[in-house]
Amino acid sequence: MIRINLLPEEYRRKTRTPLKLMLAVSGLVAVNASLAAWLGWLALGVAASVESERSVLQTEDDGLRPQVAYHRSLDAESGQHKLREETLAEITASRISWTRKIDEFIDVVNRGGDGQRHLVWFDSISVTQATGGRRGGAGSVTASGLSGSDDFGQVANFLDDLQDSSFIEDFNPPAPPEGSESLNDEDLMPAVVWAFPLSVELKDAEDAK
Repeated sequence: MIRINLLPEEYRRKTRTPLKLMLAVSGLVAVNASLAAWLGWLALGVAASVESERSVLQTEDDGLRPQVAYHRSLDAESGQHKLREETLAEITASRISWTRKIDEFIDVVNRGGDGQRHLVWFDSISVTQATGGRRGGAGSVTASGLSGSDDFGQVANFLDDLQDSSFIEDFNPPAPPEGSESLNDEDLMPAVVWAFPLSVELKDAEDAK
């Protein structure tokens, strides 16, 4: 239905915006302003906070990197030293103590009871071992022995005592006794002397274990 207002301008009722519409528009404007402020805070405030925290963490990371690198280098160096220690310990464990072996050998020589079981002495003794001082059949002891008795069985007694001693633990058993009479003079003491060779080889690594 169309309405026509024929009243003069000065008598017409002025049109006003409804109050409810104004409140609704005002509410929308306030909500939009709040959203814009929140988005602005997110874009600026939170981003600035995150950037500040990232900068702090980056500074800490830059400071820790040299320490981490140094720590890793120490770990690598420690591993090398540990490997060297293990290698040295292995070499030491597998190395023959020749001073101890010669002492053990002399003990066997002196246990002859002044000729009751054997009376032996040696003109020479030679120790050989491969470079590195490791076991593995790469060493030997050779000697030129003399037995002062007309009983050649005393040479066998000496070899038996040698095999029963701690000396032979690192060596293979010696060969059966052999020798030759090198002196027979009733005016001397002892009157009969037998010359015999002695040679023992180091055990290989498996036998040594």
